[in-house]
Amino acid sequence: RRTLMSYNFYGWESAVVPPVNDEFSAIASPRALYDALSEIWCEYTCAPRLREKWSKDNITLGQCSITAFLAQDIFGGKVYGVLRPGGNYHCYNVVGDAVFDLTSEQFGDEKLCYEDNPEQLREVHFAKQEKLERYQYLKAELKKLISD
Repeated sequence: RRTLMSYNFYGWESAVVPPVNDEFSAIASPRALYDALSEIWCEYTCAPRLREKWSKDNITLGQCSITAFLAQDIFGGKVYGVLRPGGNYHCYNVVGDAVFDLTSEQFGDEKLCYEDNPEQLREVHFAKQEKLERYQYLKAELKKLISD
């Protein structure tokens, strides 16, 4: 496991919210979720348009929406999106006063603005069948990991 100082995702310092349901009670915080997902994120869970750029060196690439909605399942709160060049939204989580983005590392040194962004709805994102399937896979793999 990681030491406290080795997290690079945005908001890791304040990401100390507890799970809101028993289904994922083994995931005690967003940092614990990041640790678990680090073993699951893969080329298959990456957005198809980014797959050829995905690598083990950039495991969070193309994982934002499915990760943010899974984090919402576990911790509650809302999912918001930063508008990116090309018209896509990069998703992140807000739970109470905690703002965290488990997949921010994919942008390297670029600083994203996490204020005044539109809420993202799973109904809109999961209207894309491939995205729904990637989310379901990520969730199922997480359940397997924490039940072992």
